[in-house]
Amino acid sequence: MTYLNHQDTKTPRGFAPIPANQDATGKQVVDVAFQVHKTLGPGLLENIYEEAFCCELMDRNIGFERQKIIPIQYKHHKLDLNYRLDLLVKDSIIIELKCVDKLSPVHDSQILTYLKLMNLRLGYLINFNVPLIKEGIRRKVL
Repeated sequence: MTYLNHQDTKTPRGFAPIPANQDATGKQVVDVAFQVHKTLGPGLLENIYEEAFCCELMDRNIGFERQKIIPIQYKHHKLDLNYRLDLLVKDSIIIELKCVDKLSPVHDSQILTYLKLMNLRLGYLINFNVPLIKEGIRRKVL
């Protein structure tokens, strides 16, 4: 059985590095977060940042899906729930947006669980309610 290591690392032990094209898209995602935060600043509601983030992705011709439904399986049952992640960029990078006073360990666990459920490796947890956006971005890799 494989246990997830919930540490924020670039390449966890035993895993291949993130492909260069996916890593390059990740850098674009970070740049989008910087642009949105620079333009709007902190203190707004999460849905406003999500909308602005999507506008910025569209302006840069970066493909994404918004409010992507996450299929959840429990044993042999497919759960009929509408559990959604904020953004899926280029079918390979999960973006979870927050607007909270401080990111907590449960937020880290949330994105790691999304990555596991979607069978993906790269995600970004982005909190816009910070004075400097670099303090609100966490890169997560499985």
